[in-house]
Amino acid sequence: MGGKPTIRGMRFPVSDVLELLSSGLSESEILEQHPILEKEDIKAALLYASFKIKNTVIIHAS
Repeated sequence: MGGKPTIRGMRFPVSDVLELLSSGLSESEILEQHPILEKEDIKAALLYASFKIKNTVIIHAS
């Protein structure tokens, strides 16, 4: 997957889960459309994104 973080080592990128959520799909809709995923996978993707944001330094140019 080119170094992208994936769900449980499967060929399902974390970014895909986040994009599905941001497009307005509910957790149950995502699980229905992608039966290889589990509820905990969606929570893990959100937690991963949270950690990445917290560890990112944003510098504002003045």
